Amino acid sequence: MRRRKFLGGLGGALVMGPIAVRAQQPDRVRRIGVLMASEPDDPQTQARLAGLADGLQKLGWQVGKDVQIDTAWDGGSLERATANAKAFVDSNVDVIVANGTIGIAAARKATQSLPIVFALVGNPVGSGDVESLAHPGGNVTGFSAYEPGIIGKWLGTLKEIAPDTKRMAILLYPEYEFFLDGAAAAGAALGVEITQAMCRDARAIESAIAEIGSKPPAALIVLPVPLFAANRNLIFQAAAAHRVPAIYPFRYYAKAGGLISYGIDTIDIYRRTASYVVRILRGEKPGDLPVQAPTKYNLVINLKTAKQLGLKIPPMLLARADETIE
Repeated sequence: MRRRKFLGGLGGALVMGPIAVRAQQPDRVRRIGVLMASEPDDPQTQARLAGLADGLQKLGWQVGKDVQIDTAWDGGSLERATANAKAFVDSNVDVIVANGTIGIAAARKATQSLPIVFALVGNPVGSGDVESLAHPGGNVTGFSAYEPGIIGKWLGTLKEIAPDTKRMAILLYPEYEFFLDGAAAAGAALGVEITQAMCRDARAIESAIAEIGSKPPAALIVLPVPLFAANRNLIFQAAAAHRVPAIYPFRYYAKAGGLISYGIDTIDIYRRTASYVVRILRGEKPGDLPVQAPTKYNLVINLKTAKQLGLKIPPMLLARADETIE
């Protein structure tokens, strides 16, 4: 639902007591507030929400009967996410599920006591969201999106699919700089120059790709940033116009027209997130639940996009692909 509608629905919310007391009331409908870094019409986001609901149902919690999911959308805006998180706290939801770096930042700003379960956060220790992966502490735990070392895999795969590449540019966003050390080491091993393009809005994305394409042979690494996901069609169009091979962090990029993706199953992460939500609703503390790492990675190649870029996919890379898109 749109944020205006969402906030309106909160006006009649029943004010609940402390978390510990609420956990002793299994006969009432529990409320989960989900912060999504996208808009309601994004199909990938809807699939993730469906994964969360499916995970809850498999654990015996039926949406609409045992638990209610309220979703707020921020479109990648920290300002909107912060307002949405405050609205959840003011309405006394039982648990907040926060998507990505923006979601967890907004949720932590809004509350230091209400349980928060994050999904798809890349560097929870480095960003101060948790004390450690094994012992998060406080009111926060969740499921990380990747290890920083995965960027070496992205660079290596991109070099395989575009072997003539001499320069690789990282489409960067503030607070994602932790990828850079791994990128430098991987670039040196591959014999390619690594550059970075900081992008805070859609206009900067388009300009950065044009600059990258002006000095071929060059390629692009797109980090798992909500802003980039929200503008993925713009990235596809700019990469095609400037003939820049690019690798993306999630399957839905390649499915929608990106050249190649290597990353986790994001829907599975949301399905697994349900397990921590349920454990918290049953009385466990978030700080006692270790942060869980991804367990499943997929390599997806879009053969149509490769053909448009004039790239021939190496047989060994094709053999490793979990999925190819004609």
